[in-house]
Amino acid sequence: MAVYTSVSRDDLQTLLQDFDLGELVDFQGIEGGIENTNYFVSLRDSAGQQQEYVLTLFEELSQDEMPYFVELTTWLSERNCPVPFPFKDRNGIALKSMHNRPALLQPRFAGRHLDKLTPDHCAQIGRALAQFHKAGSDFYLQRQAHRGVFWWRRESQQISRKLNAEDAALLNQEVTLFDQLREQPWELPQGAIHGDLFFDNALFDGDQLSAILDIYNACTGYLLFDLAIVANDWCVNPDGSIDSEREQALLAAYNAVRPFEDNEYLAWPQLTRTAAMRFWLSRLIPALDPDSTQKIKDPDEFRRILQYRVKNAASLAPV
Repeated sequence: MAVYTSVSRDDLQTLLQDFDLGELVDFQGIEGGIENTNYFVSLRDSAGQQQEYVLTLFEELSQDEMPYFVELTTWLSERNCPVPFPFKDRNGIALKSMHNRPALLQPRFAGRHLDKLTPDHCAQIGRALAQFHKAGSDFYLQRQAHRGVFWWRRESQQISRKLNAEDAALLNQEVTLFDQLREQPWELPQGAIHGDLFFDNALFDGDQLSAILDIYNACTGYLLFDLAIVANDWCVNPDGSIDSEREQALLAAYNAVRPFEDNEYLAWPQLTRTAAMRFWLSRLIPALDPDSTQKIKDPDEFRRILQYRVKNAASLAPV
């Protein structure tokens, strides 16, 4: 989360006139993150109790793109998934505009980001992700991934010219291997996926998962690809290797809620590699662009994970 667009007290007062949530007490910008502007907002309700909210202004998504996320988060919340959902004003409208940017007012969840992950934390996020996938399996809207297969086909060709021969070959190999996976007659389960469920997009209240945040990379995709993204972040060691105890806890908990299909066992080794490639690529682009204004994250982190996954084929089967 971050602040790219300044919001004044008058801006908030104008927005809140449409709602019956209470009077503005205080607000504060939230630092961190790379995509959206976020503010904590404190209101005093009609009973005199202080209630906490988050205001998000979307810096990259357009007004036309937002209904998918409004509907998806509402859909998931109604099915007991711990995701932020937008409040509707007294006219039933959730999607607002502020400083020519889409804006949503959402609940603030209790909890904090974790510094150290345990097998139990991984099991909790595994269960929650499986519940997310089951809840979203019959969601009525679809969305193509912003940084999916067509994006990485194009961008890998562009960025390869800036890489050494070994890295360029590795990147292009993984793009080709995913294309080959898509040609298999496996009919892997698809549905609404989070697309970016890193551990800093989850909150824990004590040691209990309290919220899954930042749903704005959600799209329609392979459910197992979403799980691979989680495994490559929640279960990784600093050297890029995988902590097998954490990964086994993640997979077992997920499987207990949404059992893996036979063909998913075949696809898993490649999808863990594809997930590592996707985030390696998305970090390479700003890192190699001298004019980039994005926050730079180390692309070598995901190259190391990819190299480990290539040398050590992942498995869904219990150890």
